[in-house]
Amino acid sequence: MPKDSAKTAKLYRMVMPGHLCPFGLKSKDLLEREGYEVEDHPLETREETDAFMERHGVETTPQTWIGDERIGGYDELRVHFGLDKPEAERSGTSYRPVIAIFAVAFLMALGLSWFSFDSVLTLRGFEWFIAISMCFLAVQKLQDVESFSTMFLNYDLLARRWVRYGYVYPYAEAFAGILMVAGALTWLSAPVALFVGTVGAASVFKAVYIDKRELKCACVGGDSNVPLGFVSLTENLMMMAMGIWMPLKIYVLGW
Repeated sequence: MPKDSAKTAKLYRMVMPGHLCPFGLKSKDLLEREGYEVEDHPLETREETDAFMERHGVETTPQTWIGDERIGGYDELRVHFGLDKPEAERSGTSYRPVIAIFAVAFLMALGLSWFSFDSVLTLRGFEWFIAISMCFLAVQKLQDVESFSTMFLNYDLLARRWVRYGYVYPYAEAFAGILMVAGALTWLSAPVALFVGTVGAASVFKAVYIDKRELKCACVGGDSNVPLGFVSLTENLMMMAMGIWMPLKIYVLGW
């Protein structure tokens, strides 16, 4: 696009020796990707930034103007271009963390299966998918066990009777998942997975499908925006399935 006919935008962002505003960089990048020629105005000192905010009656930077219209910061810029909904219209819930965990776990399982058996679709690959998913979900909880245990108390039946179970659960899930990835100590990992999975499935089913409660799921940690429901139920059913299948395969079928 010729310069004289280009869409233009004015961007004011902090570019200080000790602080380069990441949202300013994101705003500049977004504007350029949307075909705008950016008239960049770096705010290079704290005094300059404070004077700018006072002059325009704003509390944050960056700030973007398109024509005579002040769009606002990076979030408002995304709304302006239709990339996000306005904050008032957002549901506050998201399945993105769970989708990311299951998708990466699935691809890792396919990779391990291909490396080990020269085939992506194998029974062991499916076992790896569940075991790796358990490990990833446990890591999410282990980042802040205190926060997880608090949210967990909203619905878990055993944790409500024995509060410390909320602290044990993430370690038990990680322990069982790691052993199942390795295919080791099945006599120990399978009962652990079956126990926590059964208690968890019963708790989620009661809270969601019997009591009809609308809660946030602690499955990806205590700051989760994932609704309690089929995601957490699936996590627990997967652990139950592995807890039954692994000893059945080894001790009964002899595989």
